[in-house]
Parts: sequence; C-alpha cells; structure tokens
Amino acid sequence: MATFILIPGGWQGGWIYQQVAEILTAHGHKAVPMTLAGLGDAPAPTANLDTHIGEVVATAGAQHDDLVIVGQSYGGMIVSGAADTEPSQIRALVYVDAYVPDTGDSVWSLTTPRFRDLFVAGVEADGLTCTPPPNLDPRCRPQPIGTFLQSIKLRGRWHDVPRKTFVGAFGWEGSPFHDLHKRLSDDPEWSTFAFDCGHNIARHKPEALADILLAHV
Repeated sequence: MATFILIPGGWQGGWIYQQVAEILTAHGHKAVPMTLAGLGDAPAPTANLDTHIGEVVATAGAQHDDLVIVGQSYGGMIVSGAADTEPSQIRALVYVDAYVPDTGDSVWSLTTPRFRDLFVAGVEADGLTCTPPPNLDPRCRPQPIGTFLQSIKLRGRWHDVPRKTFVGAFGWEGSPFHDLHKRLSDDPEWSTFAFDCGHNIARHKPEALADILLAHV
C-alpha cells in the first residue's frame, strides 16, 4: 500500500482531489488531500511557502507507507520543498501542471506577466491575501500572498527521489508550463504526460490522473 499526499494549487483546498482520492482508495491505497493554512475555514493571512511546506512535511512524517507526493500548479513548489527535507520515505514526486523550482525560485519569479498582474490586482484589498480569480470554484479562498512571493531554499535532496513525473495540461491559454514540459520531456530522469484539457487536471481528467498515480506503486 502507498500513501498519496495530494497538494492543491493556489486558492484551492483538498476538495479538488475528491474524485482522484476515491479512485486511489478503491485500489487499496491511502489518499491524503490537503487543505493548507489559510485555504480552509480559518484565515491565515501571514502564511508563507515555508508554512505550507512545513504542513506537508509534518503530514508525511506521520505516515508509515511509501509516499507519493502530488502537487498541482503552486503545489509543485511544496512538492519540491517537502521532498528536499526528507526524501528517503518518498517513492515518487508528481507535478500536475505545476511549478518545478530550483533554489531561489518563487511562484512570482517562475510565472508569466499575466499571472503577476493577477496577483497584484488580487492583493489590493488587504495587502496580505490574493483574491481568487472570478472563474474559479466558489469554495476557493484568498491565497496568502507570501506563498506566491517567498523564494524557496533547496539543498537538492529532492533529486534523490527515484521517480519524478510531470503531467501537463495543454487545453488552456496562457499556461506558464509548456516550456517546462518540453524541457522535462528531454530529461531522462523524468516521465512526462500531456492532456488536452484545462489546468485543473484533477477535475477534468480524474480517472486518467489516478491511472498515472497508480502506476507509481
């Protein structure tokens, strides 16, 4: 049995993985969809990237099975940060249309001008949290802006995880991930997949994403 830690993208909670988690559980594995600080019922406007990485590290440390850590979009930052802290328990890392940072990177530095403009506009209300774009699920919550702005500090230990996979979504305009998908497709350390769907693969292609995850166990 494996444990899948499922990290959502910006503004979202663990609910985005509901269908994927049900499929993984039906196959006898444990699924842990995470709702990170500030993205649930309790506000946490000063949470930053380190806060969210720490939450995932604590959750991973409480598990007793081999881990597969999965991150969507912003969640890719957390995948790398958590794996860099303690890679030995982790079987695989899966980045779902997600950022794959080097040390010193942030979501702000890695994303496109379009998304930087969105962050600036979204934080105008209180200076601490970024309001969700209007087209997202009503369950979305304002994202603590420090999570997008803080640079990640990596020692490179996440590279020790034996399997690394990137799943790209090519059915939406303005993606900051197309060049990354191409680069990783040429890297023998990575497996890559691509779907012609919107950014939220867990919602648009839950069965297909679950099949990719199950192939890691």
